[in-house]
Amino acid sequence: MAVLQKIRQRSGLLLLVIGFALLAFVVGEAIQSGGFNSPSKDVGSINGKDVPFEDFRMKVANMEKSGQGTTQTQAANQLWEQEIAIALLSAEFDKLGLRAGENHIIENFKNDPNIGQNPAFLNELGKFDLKKFKEYFKTNPEQAQMMKDREKDAELNAKYQMYAALIKGGMYTTEAEGKFKYELESNKTSFDYVALLYSTVKDSDIKVTDEDYVAYMKKHEKRFKSDGTREIEYVVIEDTPSKEDQTEAKAKIDALLTGGVVFNNETKTNDTIPSFKNASNVAEYIAANSDTPYDSTYVSKQDLPAEHAEALFNLPVGEVYGPYITGKYYAVSKSMGRKSGAKAKASHILISWEGTQVPNKKEKRTKEEAKVKAESLLAQAVANPGSFTMLALTNSDDSSAQSGGDLGYFGPNQMVKPFNDFVFANPIGKIGLVETEFGYHIINVTDKQDAVRLATVSQKVDPSQKTTDDAYTKATKFEMDAASKDFAVVAKSAGVTVNPAIKAKPMDEMFGSVGNQRQIVKWAYSEAKVGDVKRFEIVNVGHVIAKLTKINEKGLMTVEEAKPMIESIIKNEKKAEKLKAKASGSSLEAIAKANATTVQQAVDVTIGNPVLNGVGAEQKVVGTAFGTAAGKLSAPIEGNSGIYVIKAKSVLKAPKAANYTDYVNKVKAMSSQGVGRVIPALKSDAKIEDNRLEFY
Repeated sequence: MAVLQKIRQRSGLLLLVIGFALLAFVVGEAIQSGGFNSPSKDVGSINGKDVPFEDFRMKVANMEKSGQGTTQTQAANQLWEQEIAIALLSAEFDKLGLRAGENHIIENFKNDPNIGQNPAFLNELGKFDLKKFKEYFKTNPEQAQMMKDREKDAELNAKYQMYAALIKGGMYTTEAEGKFKYELESNKTSFDYVALLYSTVKDSDIKVTDEDYVAYMKKHEKRFKSDGTREIEYVVIEDTPSKEDQTEAKAKIDALLTGGVVFNNETKTNDTIPSFKNASNVAEYIAANSDTPYDSTYVSKQDLPAEHAEALFNLPVGEVYGPYITGKYYAVSKSMGRKSGAKAKASHILISWEGTQVPNKKEKRTKEEAKVKAESLLAQAVANPGSFTMLALTNSDDSSAQSGGDLGYFGPNQMVKPFNDFVFANPIGKIGLVETEFGYHIINVTDKQDAVRLATVSQKVDPSQKTTDDAYTKATKFEMDAASKDFAVVAKSAGVTVNPAIKAKPMDEMFGSVGNQRQIVKWAYSEAKVGDVKRFEIVNVGHVIAKLTKINEKGLMTVEEAKPMIESIIKNEKKAEKLKAKASGSSLEAIAKANATTVQQAVDVTIGNPVLNGVGAEQKVVGTAFGTAAGKLSAPIEGNSGIYVIKAKSVLKAPKAANYTDYVNKVKAMSSQGVGRVIPALKSDAKIEDNRLEFY
């Protein structure tokens, strides 16, 4: 009691001490993490316009939910690019004064199949009905807010369509451009030349320094921008089943083959387990002894494990096959039966009519017109079965038309009932007509497969607790040793391989052989210093021990990154200087003799196709020939494959054409992609601040 009394008396002091300790802890953490410099509330900014994190987070969450298999990082990366595009384009829309009215927005809705082809908004003729559309949202107010959000997207799309139309309109192709294109392809020049090729200079005679690479990158700065990278080398210590684990799993399967007596820990009695082959109730036996459930479906040969398909498919009923390995399991299978024609393969030609829910109708038709066409196609297919593929390709209203109507293999009840009944009731080669809610189908039964039903008892080969503990111990020791010793030396003594260094960008998540590992990239950017080592536990893999080896700051690419892209260019520039010094002389013959080569001829070459025999395309050389007077020697020309000196002979101008329409269309086709280059162009000049690393 006295002790309790003293505690009560000092409780105020104790709480004060605890509070002070907690405060010290919080302050310490804040100082260490820079917490008093409050982190950004924005995920970034685009030309001074902030992108609030909360809004962005909601969009990321929605994309994660709706996107199949989309990770948080993937969603954040996709949406960030979308935010940039919207911000940059919206600014352009405002500069141009673009406005989208109700008609523009409605047209965008109509082009969305989920709205434009929604039965709730269609009239008796199957057309979009604006009155029904508006009435629906009056009577369904809970849906109205969702549609208001869709209106913003529709308005943006409408403005973009106007903007794209303006760009396309601004890229009008004139007849003069067509004429110029015609002349580039038709005017011809002939000339003699001497070529001193870069390949005649040995690479070993050329010295290229890091300064050369940096100078080239600075000269073409936009091409070699980098957001910065972290170079991380790593080893993987796998938590995989040992030989002992595999032996144990196989022993369990072997025991089920023979049966026997086992001790039941729950009942504390011995249980007699029959052999798998003699089990009276296979489903119950598998439920009690297998790591995979009983599957009573019939399986075709092509769906069985490839290595064992032949043996399993031909297994007599009641017989047992195994043990065998399939994936991560030891298994034994028992044949429970065989079924003829269990799977079928068919092709079809779909002829739909107005009102059926088929988006890609090739023509508008009534049901009566569709039936007439379907019966006509049926007659053609029956008369000439070999024409079925072409008939489907040119007539079918669904996406299978692209593969000649081929629907592949399917089982019973996977197709709508009339279709299913026809295919499974008829032999291979039968062609017939059925009607479903999608339209009229001309069906060709092209193949049928037998299938088997197997009962399989399996044991998953998982690492034992001892194996997992051993992997953890090995990984932890590696982490501790590598923190103070050479990473490669530690890896060698541990018997593991150091993987090539990963060059990770700030928002990367793919990490070499171990797949999506955002946690490692985040560590490299947020807390690690060069030389730091850390162990990461990876589900279904084991342990990754990573070391941050280098930090490449934002700005120009590193020389190592740029080298594969520009090494040959820089070497050729240096070779060109050497060769230019050799390309002087009073005549081509003199230059050729001095360089142990020959004078060559180019006959009727065009700028549209500036190819020199045995060398390749040389636009500068051919262009120079057109501009050089006949009989005159040119200065050395730095081409794609070497240094050239030419002696012009003649220029043959093409006759005037009656019209240049074909050439106008060629130029038009080349310039039609201009819209797709707008966002990259705007982005290259934009001021973009990216804070995503703080949040993801």
